[in-house]
Amino acid sequence: MTGLPHAPADPLTFRWSSLARLGGLPPEAGTGGQLRTEPADFVVDELPLYLPQGEGDHLMIELRKEGHTTGHVLRELARQLRVKDRDIGSAGQKDRHAVTTQWVSVPVKGESRLPHFELSGVEVLQSARHPNKLGLGHLRGNRFQVRVRGAAGTAQAAQQRLGELTEQGIPNYFGPQRFGLGGINAAEGLRVLRGESALKDPKLRRFLVSALQSAVFNAYLSRRLERGLFAELLPGDHAKKHTSGGEFWVDDASESERARAGEVSALGNLFGRKTDPLRGPAGELEREALAGLDLDPAEFTALRGDTRLTRIFFLEAPLLTPEESGYTVQFTLPRGSFATAVLRELMGGEIDTLPLPEERHDSA
Repeated sequence: MTGLPHAPADPLTFRWSSLARLGGLPPEAGTGGQLRTEPADFVVDELPLYLPQGEGDHLMIELRKEGHTTGHVLRELARQLRVKDRDIGSAGQKDRHAVTTQWVSVPVKGESRLPHFELSGVEVLQSARHPNKLGLGHLRGNRFQVRVRGAAGTAQAAQQRLGELTEQGIPNYFGPQRFGLGGINAAEGLRVLRGESALKDPKLRRFLVSALQSAVFNAYLSRRLERGLFAELLPGDHAKKHTSGGEFWVDDASESERARAGEVSALGNLFGRKTDPLRGPAGELEREALAGLDLDPAEFTALRGDTRLTRIFFLEAPLLTPEESGYTVQFTLPRGSFATAVLRELMGGEIDTLPLPEERHDSA
């Protein structure tokens, strides 16, 4: 395995270069190129878990937006449809710097005002009634269509790498969106967790602490890749079946046969009181990841906690189309996964990250 380069001075600062890649590729290996030269270069379509039934106390609305965060659109819907913010539902957040479609729900009393809803860059595609409010995570996945411009490497090289990801699976890293400007959200989250932050906004505090949980998960997954354990299972692992979603504890390494076949994958912890530390050799690897960040599981007991698959697979066969000085790639991921985890494997480098303002050389 290829060793990793020197990590950032603060190990909690997000940098792609500190996270191992599939097959041990060095950080910069890939086609290179630029993302998001214009919003239409990054298209995201939400795949709903269900469609509206046509009757009920809520109105499900499919929107296409550009240049707005999901939160801003929801607040405008609440204001113009004269409903309460808390009564609006969505399955997830969609990027501002992209062209995205997604479903939202509002109380049916706002239906008569929907034809008059106006917001530049937002279009209502369709609407229908449904019995329930749309909840967080109520989606099957997202389909991405991404234009990579100015690539030094060939589309053929990207196609080969895409085939490797299709066969072996995708490292399910949390991408740079989770870690904010300069990748510092996890470090801020640690200050919140340890009572060293003056921030009062409870929503922001929760978001920053979730970034810390995400950083621990990324560090653990990176170690699995470094050790050649991405498609393997260790005694003490907590694993999940990709088809049924069933979870189980691994008693011996013979389960690796199913992992290599892509039937099951290891889970990583987003630490909290509801998570159980891994055991045996898997637990040793987890403790190593925590120690590398100078953290202890006991620090997370105020949080609920969860688990996350270390490996995901495309929901549909990906497509890659050569373009002048680049390519367009289309792929579909399960909910909660980051397109940048795929694009980083194709392009290499610090893709889609945002430096701190004082580090930037543009006018932003």
